[in-house]
Amino acid sequence: MTAPIPRDIPDLPALPGIPALLPSPVPASAVLTPVRRPLIGTFRLLTAVVAAAGVTIELLLGSPLRVLSFFTIQANILLALVLVASARRVWTARRPLPGAVTGAVLLYVVITALVYHLILTNAATPFSMTDTAAPPTGWHAVANQLLHTVAPAAAVLDWLLLTPPGRLHLRQAPTWLLYPLTYLTFSLIRGELLLPGTPGGRYLYPFLDVDAHGYKSILGNALLLGLSFYALALLLVALDHVRPNPIRHRAKTGFRLQPPVG
Repeated sequence: MTAPIPRDIPDLPALPGIPALLPSPVPASAVLTPVRRPLIGTFRLLTAVVAAAGVTIELLLGSPLRVLSFFTIQANILLALVLVASARRVWTARRPLPGAVTGAVLLYVVITALVYHLILTNAATPFSMTDTAAPPTGWHAVANQLLHTVAPAAAVLDWLLLTPPGRLHLRQAPTWLLYPLTYLTFSLIRGELLLPGTPGGRYLYPFLDVDAHGYKSILGNALLLGLSFYALALLLVALDHVRPNPIRHRAKTGFRLQPPVG
């Protein structure tokens, strides 16, 4: 007969002289050399300069408080700040800015371009400014093109050609609309606080002019624009997930690596 196996077996003592293994985290730079992309950084910096130049011209030619109240000006200021930060991260091979930030700014400048070209300067729309105001000339015309055409187009090209895809998400789209909603509230409150006969009008955009159209029509316009902006945000997210990756880097091992680009 064999002896019964005891139920409680004492733990064996640790062997002396063998140190415990400690975690040894390895930085990513030891595995993959950081990739700096100065050409991308230069393009983003130049785009920021274009946006900043348009804002500066408008500030020099008009009333600063009025100029800074325009959605176009605010969107281009945000674009310049984000692109400068992104260019710095590309030059130093740091992690890119969050997609929620870059996607929001991209949406705002695209809104700026579409509203200007499809509504404000389109004679076929009821809110066209071509009949009520003389076309801008001189430096005003230059600033208009920089803010409404050149800077937005450069931002779209940067997103399509110099940024890896898949960084925008559907859950971010509703939060991007918080700024346009805040701007709508600001614009209506500003118009109520200004006195009738204020130079340039109490309201900055004709589709938000309560004096001309009343609150019912204005809120209806705001709802239609908000739905259009949300649809545009969804379109940007969808395109971001189906477009090809323009940024690729082949390591010496033969594997394809895709370092983040801000």
